Amino acid sequence: MKSCIAALALACAVAQADECPAYVKHDPGGDYTNADDRQGLAVVENFHFTPNVERLLRGASGALGADISYTLEHFPNHHRALSAISRLALRDKNRKPPGARYTVECFFDRALRYRPDDARVRSLYGSYLLAIGQAEAALEQLEQAARLEPDNPTAHYNLGLLYVKKKNFDQARASARKAYDMGFPLPGLKNKLSAAGEWRD
Repeated sequence: MKSCIAALALACAVAQADECPAYVKHDPGGDYTNADDRQGLAVVENFHFTPNVERLLRGASGALGADISYTLEHFPNHHRALSAISRLALRDKNRKPPGARYTVECFFDRALRYRPDDARVRSLYGSYLLAIGQAEAALEQLEQAARLEPDNPTAHYNLGLLYVKKKNFDQARASARKAYDMGFPLPGLKNKLSAAGEWRD
């Protein structure tokens, strides 16, 4: 019985790997945050990730999903393209938009396997997971984002919002203090804490 279970687990792992293969660097492409890799970015963006694609208005070479997918196949941690594919999936209620090679979750998985220390990817993924109701998975990503970029007020703000949602007010206040001490401009987190009677000046 154990060998049968092990065989099923192995088969499942192989199937998942086939459905979401790791990114293999090619030219143009690579790390979105690396200056050398970004030298080839314009080639991809000019033909596939145009302003209309980023705003989800219309595709540049075909379906919106195809153009965003192409961008992420070359630069897996392209922050704006990851944001766009997330928004498209949420808008159309389809985790694999028409034309996209992979699901939204797979695009994030590929990005994090390639650059696990990219805090912005983790923050975007956390926001997407929260939007689809996966609060615990979102919390893991947002906590890691804040740890990787402790000087990023947005990371602490988003984490604070999730703590409020989970009614973990002590940690929500701590995240809020960090965000606002660094000059984060939006009052939403403070307002939510105030409404819950949990904000202390």
